[in-house]
Amino acid sequence: MLKLGIIGTNWITQQFIDAAAASGEWQLTSVYSRHAETAQAFAAKNHADETFTDLDAFFSRGSFDTVYIASPNSLHFAQAKQAIAYGKHVIVEKPAVANQQEFEQLDAVLKAHPDVLLFEAARQIHEVNFQRVKDQIKKLSLVQGATLTYMKYSSRYDAVLAGEEPNIFSLNFAGGALQDLGVYLAYDAVGWFGMPEEVAYYPTLIRTGVDGKGVAILRYADFTVTLNVGKTSNSFLPSEINGLRDAIVMENPAELGQITYQDKDGQEHAIGAQPDTNPMLAEARDFATVINDPSNHQTEYLAWRQLSRNVNKLLFNLRQSGHLYFTGEAPDTDNRNEALC
Repeated sequence: MLKLGIIGTNWITQQFIDAAAASGEWQLTSVYSRHAETAQAFAAKNHADETFTDLDAFFSRGSFDTVYIASPNSLHFAQAKQAIAYGKHVIVEKPAVANQQEFEQLDAVLKAHPDVLLFEAARQIHEVNFQRVKDQIKKLSLVQGATLTYMKYSSRYDAVLAGEEPNIFSLNFAGGALQDLGVYLAYDAVGWFGMPEEVAYYPTLIRTGVDGKGVAILRYADFTVTLNVGKTSNSFLPSEINGLRDAIVMENPAELGQITYQDKDGQEHAIGAQPDTNPMLAEARDFATVINDPSNHQTEYLAWRQLSRNVNKLLFNLRQSGHLYFTGEAPDTDNRNEALC
């Protein structure tokens, strides 16, 4: 059984720990938090053996072989880099890094540690319904575009309205709607249609300087994909992939629960499977499979890494197009006028 260490003790960490336990492949052994009380409480709840408040001690003395990183976005890169240097496999929540330079630096560190594997926890690409949508797209006689919407009001926006700056709404922590909910839509678009030829992002900025919501336009050779993303309001619109007289309709393109195919005669056909109760179960199983037998699963692993690379590039180019720069970043003048992918 694989031994797991965690960085971050929020709700998404708990969901992954529950999925890891349900898979039967993982055992939580080590918990890191900046605060001893938080680490101890999380460890006690989940039957972990040890807690740490020092990252070096966590990586050097922790009895785990894989770390799951669910810290604020801006910390992912440094923590993943440190984990790889200590020979730990890494599962890092999306977005794994903030820009292409960080992605390339992690690639360089991985080359120096060829036995270490790095996964971006893009859960939906491991779910059966992601592939079912992809298969149905291939059956369309013509693809004329798509509109994908994921807008969900964040309870942390209440704090912004009260004058505070939560991490997810802070440029200091690589926050904003595109970097959070938009990652799901970026994975959908790239996973189903490939990389676009040209992109543009039109953000609606909030007081803290991040995008509270926004619209992204992805131009392909023969069609356009529109991404509607937001954390400052709710949307209940379905998402669609448009054929000629038919369409694929999704209740939510991130959760991929209810999916139907509307044929040319207006008949509705359910094409989605019943999702797992825990949406992170499929990725927990997949990551364990590759780590346990990497030589026989290189194809899957390299495909996930390439998809992660492409999504990172897409998000970066969208931000450049929308003139969104995180703290310490400078504009990329090569992409200022035309964010080609």
